[in-house]
Formats: sequence, C-alpha cells, structure tokens
Amino acid sequence: MIVCSLTDFSEQVVLNERMLIALEFLQQAQGLDLPDGRVEIDGTQVYALVQSYDSKPKTDQPRFEAHRRYIDVQYIVLGKEHIGWAPLETMQAVTDYNDVKDVIHGSVEPEGITFLKINAGQLAVLYPNDAHAPGLSIGAPAPVKKIVVKVSVE
Repeated sequence: MIVCSLTDFSEQVVLNERMLIALEFLQQAQGLDLPDGRVEIDGTQVYALVQSYDSKPKTDQPRFEAHRRYIDVQYIVLGKEHIGWAPLETMQAVTDYNDVKDVIHGSVEPEGITFLKINAGQLAVLYPNDAHAPGLSIGAPAPVKKIVVKVSVE
C-alpha cells in the first residue's frame, strides 16, 4: 500500500507500462468533470471507475474488500475520506470470492486496522495483498468524488 499525492506518484510507485498508463490518465483527468461510471483506458488491462458518493460513517469494524487480479489506484478528486487498511492475511472472509467482479469481502479485528486519511489530490495504491475499506468519513459524512483506476496484475 502506498499513499501519496498525484505529483509524487512517479517517485513512489514502480512505473511499469500499465502504471504509466494509469498515471497519464489521472494527470489528464484531474481537472475534468468526468461523469460517474466506467472509463475505458486500455481494455481490461487498465480502466477507471468514476464514483461520486457521500462518505460512510467510520466504525470500528468497516466492511473490507480485496482483489486478486487488479491493483486499485484510488484518487480523491473532491472531498476527503478515511480508508481502512490491513494486511490481507488478517481479513476474515464473509463472502466467497467473486471472480466476475474480482472482489472478496471480509472483516478485520479493530486493533488490526490502520485508517489512512486521503484528501483531494491524494491517492492510495492498494495491491492484491492489501485488504481495504474505502469511503469512510472523516467527521460527518460528506460528498466525495473519486477515480479508481484498476490496473491488471496478470
């Protein structure tokens, strides 16, 4: 897991071909008012999900998720949120892995959770070994706009 500003992305992340494509997309998209939904970038290798929502109240046991085939690059365009993080091996699965959506949901004991504060202009890079609980409020729930770039590891 990496947390940094978009301007520091290239210094923090190993820039293979797919990560370079993700970075270029985020650099171009940061000032655009993209509508919510999927944005095709490079087929199934790199694509983005634009999301607008109100952050959820932060709890001691948020719903965690993890992915096997994709790295999440979660970039906050507007607002701020907490993302719960824990090593994947500490997550107790509460659903079966969904191969179509590349997701498994679970829970983590409260003492094993690290909460990351992500502000507008910052991002979190979450690898398949990173269990994460995104979209949690900092204080009262508030509007957030986020671009999640999915980068294939296959």
